[in-house]
Amino acid sequence: MSIYDYEVTTIRGESRPMSEYRGDVLLIVNTATKCGFAPQFTGLEQLHQQYGEQGLRVLGFPSNQFANQEPGEDAQIEQTCQINHGVTFPLFAKIDVNGQDAHPLYQFLSQEAPGILGSKAIKWNFTKFLVDRDGRVVKRFGPQDTPAKIEPHVKALLG
Repeated sequence: MSIYDYEVTTIRGESRPMSEYRGDVLLIVNTATKCGFAPQFTGLEQLHQQYGEQGLRVLGFPSNQFANQEPGEDAQIEQTCQINHGVTFPLFAKIDVNGQDAHPLYQFLSQEAPGILGSKAIKWNFTKFLVDRDGRVVKRFGPQDTPAKIEPHVKALLG
């Protein structure tokens, strides 16, 4: 399996194949609007604006699995992201990122880029996965890793 074999659902309920992003550099993030790391939405949007034309795609996947920090419905999440954080990068339907009901894409990401000490579980909101233009999961970044800290890694993959 590759990242391009998965289907995802947009925040507006439309099914999309990940193969639409073939040839792009991806930064895949599990998000939560009520999380203390929510200010990172601004930095993620800056990366999206600055490097989008070079092929970076920031993809946000809301999840309510950590301290109930994303309790809203998809439409409410989308509105909060746009109004409070100026988000224009693609957002997807709320998913589980851990456990038996974890979205298959997140099962794949966790398998391909384990965390500290080989843990596959996502530890918290705003865990980030960087994927190269060939669909390989290059690196996992923790919630505390800001978009600014990740930027050099993004630039290196964009070439």
